[in-house]
Amino acid sequence: MAHLKFDRTKLDVKRLADRKNKVYIERDHIPVNQAPQNLTEKGKQLIKKTADRIRKAKELGKSRMLTFGAHTIKNGMAPTLIALMKEGWITHLATNGAGIIHDWEFAYQGKSSEDVRENVNLGQFGIWDDTGFYINLALIVGGFEGLGYGESVGKMIHNEGLEIPEPSFLYEYAKQKMESDPATAAGAIDFAGAIRQFNLTPGWMEIPHPYKKYAVQANAFALGIPFTGHPMFGHDIIYNHPMNHGAAIGRTALNDFLYFAKSVSNLEDGVYLSVGSAVMSPMIFEKSLSMSQNVEIQYGTHIDNHYMLIVDLAESDWDWAKDGEPPMDNPAYYLRYCKTFNRMGGEMHYLTADNRDFLLELHHQLKSNS
Repeated sequence: MAHLKFDRTKLDVKRLADRKNKVYIERDHIPVNQAPQNLTEKGKQLIKKTADRIRKAKELGKSRMLTFGAHTIKNGMAPTLIALMKEGWITHLATNGAGIIHDWEFAYQGKSSEDVRENVNLGQFGIWDDTGFYINLALIVGGFEGLGYGESVGKMIHNEGLEIPEPSFLYEYAKQKMESDPATAAGAIDFAGAIRQFNLTPGWMEIPHPYKKYAVQANAFALGIPFTGHPMFGHDIIYNHPMNHGAAIGRTALNDFLYFAKSVSNLEDGVYLSVGSAVMSPMIFEKSLSMSQNVEIQYGTHIDNHYMLIVDLAESDWDWAKDGEPPMDNPAYYLRYCKTFNRMGGEMHYLTADNRDFLLELHHQLKSNS
């Protein structure tokens, strides 16, 4: 006997325009030229060292990866992230599902971040039509087109719309691909099912994004730079919406994991920055590096000279680069993300800093010596 599932079609899904928000991107974004507020001299020196490594990696054509949690987006750091891409310092950005959502909401309506406590009590947290409808639809389209998670959303923002084909075309396409490319065939059938379930009109679906200049993933799409999204099922508000489709999440997120792993495979003499991501960043990195080492070893080589800087707010005086992994009776041992990265070989440092201060200072250091 099958277990009973929650029926999302019974939800009272309200308009996003009716939601109260705490962050307004035009008011709250951080200008690129703003000075950092609370960095120590030691912290500035570590950031300078990091900037030098990024500069060297750029000269060698090696990966310069920046992975971050959603607060980097919520804190209004889009202008700096976009500048780092446009100026050629960063070759890959990655975030979690929430980072994708905040970036999209800023582009779509210029504001984001609801009151979780209040809205859970009201039975309304995350149950918003526009966010759930458009992001999930973009992922269904991207799953059919063979795109990644962040790429699918970035393309929708950049183009300010989505192309909706006739279901009959998708069913015929699926028939043609069933044997040669069953995954694409399944994506086509899923897409057709969504079109019929929600009575979507075939043709161009215009979706204005009046604040898209602040969208990091849209700028990445336009620049041809990977911006990968690494969600976990049930973690994000888009799972509350009836448009949510697990297969589309899986298709696009898997593509992004493999894009991410490809960038990690080019990290010899490269740089990896992990900012405010305690779980997602270390977990996907260790699997990607292991796969990359597996292939390198088959060719008689090894990734050893990768530089990693981990940035978070937790205080830690432990020198991971000099002293390695701390003993279990030291609180630093329980900074799980530091422990994971310290086990990844290469050179690893930890910096206690606000993501705003770190990124502003990093951009300043890169610009001042370029």
